[in-house]
Amino acid sequence: QGQLVESGGGLVQATGSLRLSCTASGSIFNINAMGWYRQAPGKQRELVAAISSGGSTNYVDSVKGRFTISRDNAKNTVYLQMNSLKPEDTAVYYCNAGLFGDSGSYYPGDYWGQGTQVTVSS
Repeated sequence: QGQLVESGGGLVQATGSLRLSCTASGSIFNINAMGWYRQAPGKQRELVAAISSGGSTNYVDSVKGRFTISRDNAKNTVYLQMNSLKPEDTAVYYCNAGLFGDSGSYYPGDYWGQGTQVTVSS
């Protein structure tokens, strides 16, 4: 059975940095693209960043230039480095295992992590 476990959330001041980690079981990680989503109170869950099994990436416009997604295939782990954080980045962040389509779009799969809270104070 597949499993995704996130870590690295917390409370940080605006302009600060955090790095989120998501470790997946090998059966999930090796064949899937991975994505980070976030959900703020009262808002829909949105895709923040995704990375294909080959390392191609995409980002939502609001985090381009500030966030970097990467993966360590040897550790079955995907990371989200978040710099220059803003209060509007406050949300619960979720890891997902999915697919990259031919157009470069990310399609979420059924496996989700439990979520990790990121709070950015002004």
